[in-house]
Amino acid sequence: MLSTVVLGALTLCASFASAAATCKPCKPAAAKYLTVSSSNGPITGHMATNTSCVVEYLGIPYAKPPVGNLRFAAPQRFVDTAPYEAAAFGYDCPLTASKPVAYPGFTPQAQRIVNYFASAAGTPQSEDCLTLNIWSKPTANSDKANKPVLVFFYGGRFTIGNTDSPFYNGKYFADAEDIVVVTVNYRLNVFGFPGAPGQTQNLGLRDQRAAVEWVRDNISRFGGSPSKITISGQSSGGVSVDYWAYSYRNDPIAQGLIAHSGNAFSFPMNAKSVQETNWNTVVSAVNCSSAADTMACMRQVDWSAIESAAAAIKPAKSTSVLRSIPAFWPTPDNEVVFSDYVGLTANGSFAKLPILFGNNHNENGYYQIPAFAQGVIPTVDQVTSFLLESFTCPVAYQATARRDQGVLSYAYRYLADWDNTRLYPTSGAYHGVDLHMIFGASADVSGLPTSADQRQLTKIMQKAWFSFSNDPYSGLANLGWPRFDPDGKTLIQLGLNNVPEAQLTYPSVYDAACSNITLGALGTVATLLSNVI
Repeated sequence: MLSTVVLGALTLCASFASAAATCKPCKPAAAKYLTVSSSNGPITGHMATNTSCVVEYLGIPYAKPPVGNLRFAAPQRFVDTAPYEAAAFGYDCPLTASKPVAYPGFTPQAQRIVNYFASAAGTPQSEDCLTLNIWSKPTANSDKANKPVLVFFYGGRFTIGNTDSPFYNGKYFADAEDIVVVTVNYRLNVFGFPGAPGQTQNLGLRDQRAAVEWVRDNISRFGGSPSKITISGQSSGGVSVDYWAYSYRNDPIAQGLIAHSGNAFSFPMNAKSVQETNWNTVVSAVNCSSAADTMACMRQVDWSAIESAAAAIKPAKSTSVLRSIPAFWPTPDNEVVFSDYVGLTANGSFAKLPILFGNNHNENGYYQIPAFAQGVIPTVDQVTSFLLESFTCPVAYQATARRDQGVLSYAYRYLADWDNTRLYPTSGAYHGVDLHMIFGASADVSGLPTSADQRQLTKIMQKAWFSFSNDPYSGLANLGWPRFDPDGKTLIQLGLNNVPEAQLTYPSVYDAACSNITLGALGTVATLLSNVI
């Protein structure tokens, strides 16, 4: 009988027959990692297509399925140790995808891009969704378990989001740099953030913690170093990363943080009373209001009925026509989410980890699409305020606050506008478009080829994200990226005028108005901002 390793090598060779790579030099190294041991038991991966030697492991459970009595409960450690074939992405967590929008001037690729970004590609859903995915190319650092590890949390207003999307496929990044890439599914909307009175809150954020703990305990088997974990996220995923620094300041696990287009000051929360009202509305809609034990009843209802009831609740309005507040959102519990981030920030009550903040130049280019579906066409002034409130000023605020506490911080602004990623003629560097560069999968997402300059900027950004993940204290400095200083030319512009390089400017070029701006997460004018910036 052939050994598992030999069978694995043969399988990899067969995979290479259809890939643009040579099997012979890859076979011995990759075969060693085809099946790895873990706290789950043996996990078998496979060769990632269109890569030189990346092994991918898809749909790995990191916590018990949150079903039955575990619905609306904190994640529990996964205990099944049966051999696992990590051959396909896990289910999406329950969500209600946005409907297509006939936005004026949509490019032929726009709806495809939006579908992949907004969980509307028809991928299957289930409550049994707490899985993660790993991509790693065998190298000398793999054998020493010394590769840096980037763990990524998707965005989607804590309402949508999934890893089963080419947007977040880590194979190209893992092929381009000596890094392990991990993406994580976590619970969303009412299942992740139910707001049920007297119950454990912020389950989706707790899922993220459980996933990173799993990575810490197991990633060395995949070639990664548990002491070189960086967590990253975009939009609400970026909020999650920033929350993490406050929640786990004494045990962050990670050595570095990267927050794209979202941090703790970007987006408003619901009042506790609103969240509880929304929960009670769902309880009533699924006929659990009169039950002797409301939670027991809610745990017996079909999940799709709960999802439908939650989807029927309209988001609350905020100070911007481009930024509503989802019905189910993180709520302060003084464990993983807090009510006074201004005070905590001023006191330095966060993990003192190097952090990279960033946002895109034209975030509204995406937000205008769902707004249009609601009959909203923002004015120029409304767009300007929105960009300052939710992106430019939160980045400036947090990067400066970290610096003032002696923490190494960096800030970037992404400005490129490529033909294959454009949504409509003026979409520009819209919300999420920088992820094409980090994951390097824009051709797969759009179905269109990339330009030479786009590929070059992808290399630059992947090198930067790798360098920061590998050494958050010196990696970016070694590339010539300066630490953030509000008084110096330290804001890193990426893709300005579609030039594939990092160009430096003064932060005030973009954030000069911030002292008079209401930060998105705050309900009053942020006069404190003038004391920080």
